[in-house]
Amino acid sequence: MSTRLDRINQQRQQKLERLRARGINPYPSHYHCRHTAWEAIALLEEKEAGAKKSQKVSIAGRLMAIRRMGKSAFADLRDRSGKIQLLFQDADKFDEKYRELFQNLDIGDIIGVEGNLLRTKSGEPTVHADEFTLLAKSLQPLPEKWHGLSDVDTRYRQRYLDLISNPDTKETFKARSQVITAIRQFLDQRGFIEVETPVLQAAAGGALARPFITHHHSLDQDFYLRIAPELHLKRLIVGGMDRVYELGRIFRNEGISTKHNPEFTMLESYEAYADYNNVMEMLEEMVSHVSQTVLGTTRVKFDKDTLDLKPPWPRLGLREAVEQYSGIDFVKYPTADGLRDRMRPRMKELGLEVDPEKNWMRLVDELLSTFVEPELIKPTFLQDYPVSMSPLAKTKPGEDHLVERFEAFIGGMEIANAFTELNDPAEQRQRFLEQRKERRTESEITETIDEDYLLALEYGMPPAGGLGVGIDRLVMLLTNQPSIREVILFPQLREKT
Repeated sequence: MSTRLDRINQQRQQKLERLRARGINPYPSHYHCRHTAWEAIALLEEKEAGAKKSQKVSIAGRLMAIRRMGKSAFADLRDRSGKIQLLFQDADKFDEKYRELFQNLDIGDIIGVEGNLLRTKSGEPTVHADEFTLLAKSLQPLPEKWHGLSDVDTRYRQRYLDLISNPDTKETFKARSQVITAIRQFLDQRGFIEVETPVLQAAAGGALARPFITHHHSLDQDFYLRIAPELHLKRLIVGGMDRVYELGRIFRNEGISTKHNPEFTMLESYEAYADYNNVMEMLEEMVSHVSQTVLGTTRVKFDKDTLDLKPPWPRLGLREAVEQYSGIDFVKYPTADGLRDRMRPRMKELGLEVDPEKNWMRLVDELLSTFVEPELIKPTFLQDYPVSMSPLAKTKPGEDHLVERFEAFIGGMEIANAFTELNDPAEQRQRFLEQRKERRTESEITETIDEDYLLALEYGMPPAGGLGVGIDRLVMLLTNQPSIREVILFPQLREKT
């Protein structure tokens, strides 16, 4: 038994065959489109203001509504700039080709239209369709509620339907593009050079994360999809490229949540002769600049809060922040077992268990993510982390148990991580070895040591400040989106069976 969708598809297929039988190509290769909907409306307003320019326009886009009225019809056409109304008047006066085409148009078809501009009695800007061309026949109907497709799973799996149906979605991704452009402009003006580093890497390094592994058949060698571009970018600092950055995809074989996707976009930058204080100042200036450039303001609405991104942002010590919000001074519990025992009653209050397999640094990170991060709504820097949590960061002078590292939080989520880079090759090797020893119990983590990076350090790397910014989360913040899936065009989803 056929369904309603089957019948609609069959009807559209029949229309396609009728058009072909009449010699009408339903998928032509080109159309000369001279105006957008927005430009056409602007021309009409100029005409109404007394301009004597020609008011004939040529536009193209998707039919989003058709209102047939006997031999005539009004239709809504949407292109990249917006929507405009079309008037197909008195089909009996069309020649045979246009009459056949008019009778076989459907919502969802992509057409090109030429005609003069007018405003209807209701005040609607309209193109009188003197000539029109089918550019792509739509064989599938748009969702029933094309004017507001709300099924989340459909929106993510079939992003093209989301973009067709929800103009706000398109605006979000326009804003994302503008954010990336503004970041590039900011860094370029400060003398940074944009570079590209390998996505396939022989050693998984630059961050603590489980990598994706693939095999190169010609070389008969396993490679890792990069979990960070850090070690390659710092090789460039060794080579004398004193200010570099990369905007690119990162891959981490870990959990999926409203803040995490297995592949995401990261900005990483490195500046020779700078430290984490310089990087803090640069980050708050950059985020403020991007917001001002894209939104026209540094005040943004995120969830229920209005946040001002204007510098300076407050700075808190990690130890003090964890104690303030959790009541636990982790420095007083230097072993994993001791800290775990101290955490249990606090976690139990929240209905949570403490993972018996986590080492000390991961327990500290759990305290941070559970108790501190949700409280950091206004832009805030947390600084000075334990050495064991930051194997690539330089020790803080006079405090050997701490490193010069900060994380930036806005809206209750981390948006950036940075530190003064460790450039002592002997100490870096020792940190790598200690890190591997510490994490041997975490069998799911692949741990490698990048020997070529250590060799590069032996040639001498100047003092440097490094920065990593989660672009997806920054876009979430600036577009007031609650989930990372709203700002990634094609988020990772479980395969639908």
